[in-house]
Formats: sequence, structure tokens, C-alpha cells
Amino acid sequence: MAVTGILGKKIGMTQVFDDKGEVHPVTVLQAGPCVVTQLKTAAKDGYDAAQIGLVEFVKASKVTKPMAGHFAKSDVAPVRLTKEVEVEPSKVSGDGEAPLSVKPGDRVLVDIFADEKFVDVIGTSKGRGFSGVVRRHGFGGGPKSHGHMFQVQGSIGASSFPSRVFPGQRMPGHYGTDRVTVRNLRIRGIDLDENLLLVEGAVPGPRDGYVLISKAKAPPRERRGFSGGGTVDPLKASKKASAKKK
Repeated sequence: MAVTGILGKKIGMTQVFDDKGEVHPVTVLQAGPCVVTQLKTAAKDGYDAAQIGLVEFVKASKVTKPMAGHFAKSDVAPVRLTKEVEVEPSKVSGDGEAPLSVKPGDRVLVDIFADEKFVDVIGTSKGRGFSGVVRRHGFGGGPKSHGHMFQVQGSIGASSFPSRVFPGQRMPGHYGTDRVTVRNLRIRGIDLDENLLLVEGAVPGPRDGYVLISKAKAPPRERRGFSGGGTVDPLKASKKASAKKK
């Protein structure tokens, strides 16, 4: 399968142990199953992509007639959520056989991350309503003694000049429900039977929130020769060097 991403849902958090016995907090993601509902091509649409839909039960009354016709064109059942994901370029096999191409109706499962170490997750952050500057922007606030309103942001501009508030001034307002992308979350486990993905790191959104999981576009380089038993502690090395000088 040449699809690089999958739709999923944030289930919750737990912890796992690695081979060294170290504990790692992980977020459990229900990755799919998904189905390809449309294929975009460079010849027809100007770019290559695949539209995938998360396979979940949805009432027929909740599907509009245009979307029902769209699903019927691809001969797939109605889905709750659709997103476009990138398609990996086709690679010619060594025996000269033509590579399998993506087509509408193909299933997308969590096994696309079987050979990956990192993923990028896109979600919608939690909605926190109308918030002040202390909570929204992390302001320190004013004096907290009696008679002070320490969470008020204070003066925001001059009087005679420029007699206006500059654009982009951080003020109280709507906080949350933003599109957030978290890159290079490490994969700690994959359950192919239940389509579960365990990732280490902050996943945006609330529990049961929908996310888009894709292969990492710029994964970090693996450090060679600086892990395991050969790791050098700089503090111990400097003490050892100073002791030799004495």
C-alpha cells in the first residue's frame, strides 16, 4: 500500500516497558481501519493524493445526497470522516513487475507503519473557551496581594502616540480548538489485530478525538556510537581527567 497516512481516534494513555526494563508513557491510538474513497491524480487534479475515510457506522440520514453519490461512485460504504493523504511514489520491483497502485475501495490498516519508527500526528486541540492572558499566553500577572487583580494584563498601548493598539497584541480571547501538528512521535508498539498504535509523546486533542496519523516527513537521525554501554558521562569524564592532571 502506497498510502502514507491513516485516520484514527485518540483512546487514552497507558505505559509500556522496553527491553531494558525502562517504563515509557504512551498514547493509544485507534488507527483505522480506513478505506480509499477517491484517488487524485496529477493528470486530472494536478497532484497525487488519496482520499481516505474512517470506517465507522454512520446513519444514512446523516449523509448528504452529494456525499452519498460520491461514495456510490467509488462503491464504498458511507464513512464518518474523510481526509486526503499523500501517496508514496511507485517503486519498480527488481523482477521488473509493475508495482501495485492505489485504487478506490482499498483498505488502509495500521500495518503501513510496520517499518516506521516515527509518525506525525495532526489533531484539534482541546477547546478552553474565552480565557485570559495568564492561561492563554502564559503571562506572569501582576501583584497577588490584597486589592490587586493579578490576572489582568494591564496597559496595552500608549496615549498620544501611536494612539492605537498594534496588530497581533496578545490579549484575552478564544483559546483552543486549533489545528495542531506534533512531529516525530516515537512508535512504541503496534497491534495489527486491533489496529492499535502506541506512540510516545503529546497527542493533540481530547479523548475520543479524531487525528490524522502519517509517516514522519523529517524523522530524526539515529545516533550511532552514543548509546548503550559505550555512552560516556561528561561529568565523570571531566572528574577523571582532572584527577589525572593532579
